[in-house]
Amino acid sequence: MITFPNESARYRTAREKLLKKEIELRRAMEAVAEARRALPPGGLIRQDYVFDALGADGRPAKTKLSDLFAPGKDSLILYQMMFPRHPQETRDVATSGGTAKLARPDQPCPSCTALLDQWDGAVGHLEAAGFNFAVVAKTALENLVTLGRDRGWKNMRLVSSAANSFKRDYNAETADGAQIPLLSVFHRDGDGIRHFWSSELGFAPPEPGQDPRAIGTCEILWNLMDFTPEGRPDWHEQLQYGEACCH
Repeated sequence: MITFPNESARYRTAREKLLKKEIELRRAMEAVAEARRALPPGGLIRQDYVFDALGADGRPAKTKLSDLFAPGKDSLILYQMMFPRHPQETRDVATSGGTAKLARPDQPCPSCTALLDQWDGAVGHLEAAGFNFAVVAKTALENLVTLGRDRGWKNMRLVSSAANSFKRDYNAETADGAQIPLLSVFHRDGDGIRHFWSSELGFAPPEPGQDPRAIGTCEILWNLMDFTPEGRPDWHEQLQYGEACCH
């Protein structure tokens, strides 16, 4: 086992005990991933949903769900963000940039926005590895593109479902129109496009003392905090900190 300068024997004993738990966690995470990969085929999509998106020329265009699959890449990772924000959201709105022009109820969820800030840089790597990635929101395409510009997003494909029922059909919108954050994966096979997996942990009954962590394994910000002695603070992401709108 390794050691670090000036550590005590007490520290080393405790650290090696913790290491065993970390190894157990790694095994459990791989077991869950293996079970996920072994899921039987999910349901075929009911229709080839048509979204509003930017075309290759940078102008608004109609894009089908099937268009989000590049040739030879059969899995689509799709984040369904809360934009507009949940009706009960009380955090501050954006105060600068184009997003600030939207009324409070029409602005995006700060947590969804922060999560996408972290993922934007990963998209090029995902695509190089053979996967597709996109973000869908119920807001108008203009609002979604403006948010991306405000945040400096360069890589994510942004599509609007304002004119279709996709988010409601796939459990990312309540009956009264409130938006729900959901990470979904769709897979294309010889029969068409199927739903493969979604972050249903967010719908599971809460447990005392447990953060919902519906997609906890890929929430970079919060996982980094878990490595510190302070742990996760009583804190929430914001659309701006101080005077800055975005970063």
